[in-house]
Amino acid sequence: MPSRPSIPLLAAWLVLLALLALTVGLSYVPLGNGNAMIALSIAALKAAVVAAVFMELWHRGPRTLIFAAAGLFWLAILLWLGLMDFLTRT
Repeated sequence: MPSRPSIPLLAAWLVLLALLALTVGLSYVPLGNGNAMIALSIAALKAAVVAAVFMELWHRGPRTLIFAAAGLFWLAILLWLGLMDFLTRT
């Protein structure tokens, strides 16, 4: 007998679907440079939902959260260095 999905998983799935619909809907609205900022904000929110619910970081101890934050910090450094390389080329 298959087990029923838990309420937090179902809620996270519905939130992700709603954010996907919001992303698609906003892609048709001409906001100039604001489109990129809004899309990145929605993507960060989606990543936070996935990390909190599906990776179960919400229920983990502080050491796990520190290592998850360190991974995000390292990713930010790599993206920043890649962007600087791209912006300084002539």
